[in-house]
Amino acid sequence: MTAGPSPDHSPSTAPSGQRQSPPAFGARLRRAMDERGPLCVGIDPHASLLADWGLNDDVAGLARFARTVVEALADRVAVLKPQSAFFERFGSRGVAVLETAVEEARERGALVVMDAKRGDIGSTMAAYAATYLDPASPLFSDAVTVSPYLGYGSLRPAVDLAREHGCGLFTLALTSNEEGQEVQRAVRADGTSVAATMLGHLAAENAGAEPLGSFGAVVGATLGDLSSFDLAINGPLLAPGIGAQGATPADLPGVFGSAVRNVVPSVSRGVLRHGPDIAALRAAAAQFADEVQSAALQA
Repeated sequence: MTAGPSPDHSPSTAPSGQRQSPPAFGARLRRAMDERGPLCVGIDPHASLLADWGLNDDVAGLARFARTVVEALADRVAVLKPQSAFFERFGSRGVAVLETAVEEARERGALVVMDAKRGDIGSTMAAYAATYLDPASPLFSDAVTVSPYLGYGSLRPAVDLAREHGCGLFTLALTSNEEGQEVQRAVRADGTSVAATMLGHLAAENAGAEPLGSFGAVVGATLGDLSSFDLAINGPLLAPGIGAQGATPADLPGVFGSAVRNVVPSVSRGVLRHGPDIAALRAAAAQFADEVQSAALQA
């Protein structure tokens, strides 16, 4: 894992002077993973972790936590993933901290995936999309997690806005929580599972994209052998569960098979528990990134 700037998100200008679309999220993510190592670190300031860091469970503690993680990691990991709920619980002041964290993380070179898991229909979904995928928004991020369980078509406003602004989506497909199976592994009338249907939609969105599509799936790293699912969606696979939840980098090839090169393993407590020491946070993230890269090369 090496420090350095992330791919530029600025729109390019054609020779004629016309503005072109900004670089696609998938291309920027592929470059970041290749240069910095394939790792996503969550920014999850829950109360117990603030206490472990010796911080109060208040806005000041929240701000100190977020600032420290960004300072330690934004110039060297591929992706930072703030969990919006842990900021929202403090109301508008917490959201203001989140806005600052997102802006500073992107300025320091990390790609930011907002973990908000939004899902709705029509104009409400369009408003959620604008919150995270419109460059005019103070919460503008490189990608956002979304829930498709009002039907994949309900995500269309987010898909369209992501394409327009060079952003990405990570759609919940095969999550690691046991309760998710009753929906995600349910079988539709045509004989395909709901999860497989979602993966099929994402593969269609990513068709022809090079070097990587911008529409990814959330697939838990703790789920074991997933060979019955086609994970070759030509897009990234955000894989929570590494570290405290029990999965290890060595498990990734067995879970993801030939799609392992497109996996973005997400680690939160496994890295964050080493704070607030910046050097310790950096060392933990570097170790995870190296282990993930080694596992992918051996697949």
